[in-house]
Amino acid sequence: MAKSGGKGVNLKDKLEGNELDLSLCNLNEVPVKDLAGLPKATVLDLSCNNLTTLSSDFCSLTHLVKLDLSKNQLQQLPLDFGRLVNLQHLDLLNNRLVTLPVSFAQLRNLKWLDLKDNPLEPSLAKVAGDCLDEKQCKQAATRVLQHMRAIQSELDREKQRKLQAERELEKKREAERQAREAQERELRKREKAEEKERRRREYDALRVAKQGMTAQSKKEMGENPKLSASHPSHPPQHKRSWSRVLLKMLLLLLLGALSTLAVCKVTELQHQPVCTSVNMLYEDALTLLQSREILQNILQPNSQQ
Repeated sequence: MAKSGGKGVNLKDKLEGNELDLSLCNLNEVPVKDLAGLPKATVLDLSCNNLTTLSSDFCSLTHLVKLDLSKNQLQQLPLDFGRLVNLQHLDLLNNRLVTLPVSFAQLRNLKWLDLKDNPLEPSLAKVAGDCLDEKQCKQAATRVLQHMRAIQSELDREKQRKLQAERELEKKREAERQAREAQERELRKREKAEEKERRRREYDALRVAKQGMTAQSKKEMGENPKLSASHPSHPPQHKRSWSRVLLKMLLLLLLGALSTLAVCKVTELQHQPVCTSVNMLYEDALTLLQSREILQNILQPNSQQ
């Protein structure tokens, strides 16, 4: 049900054939849902109401062929007004329209148009001209459609230019991104090469240090035999110590033997069996030693005693 000064209006009561007359109903808004239920109402008269705007849903009434919106207070039409592709006759007399939506260019079947008594922008007002008779109204429809199509074409070209500019900008950004990534890869590659070179130098330095330590160790090991050769006194000194011990032992034995011989020669023990054996050994040894001249000269004084 449509609103009309607070009272309900039965749209079917207003329908005569394919014409639906809702003029002079004090409508503040269009009953779109109810109108959508009457697809055979291809001629709609909404003139002489209080309409200031049309909802976007109004553009779903694509079955409309003739539409009268004259003597309202419309300030603009919906942006998708061009969806009313079957519209042939459009009366917008005496509203507050300044311009038309770009989609108006899609009303390819529009044959009749009245835009009189609207505060249209100068360019659109000049194109629309007067609509004082059938011929002028048809010319207005043709000229306005051409004008709006030109605007749409210019907007499409502008849109394409913007799209192309965005694509170029995107390409530029992509090129910059790729260049930046390439630069970053090159930087990482250079840093990696520098890191490898640093580690190589560290490795070489460590190897040289190890070689130096090895050479020093070999040098020190090579010098030890020289040190041993330059101090040969220890083994002979050890040998001399043993020789001295043996010499001392021989001297002690000799002194002991001389002491025993003296006891057996001088004391009363000379007649004892032990001394007898000692004296015999002494005589035998003296006989043996006298065979050499040197010893004879040494022992000669002793024999005289």
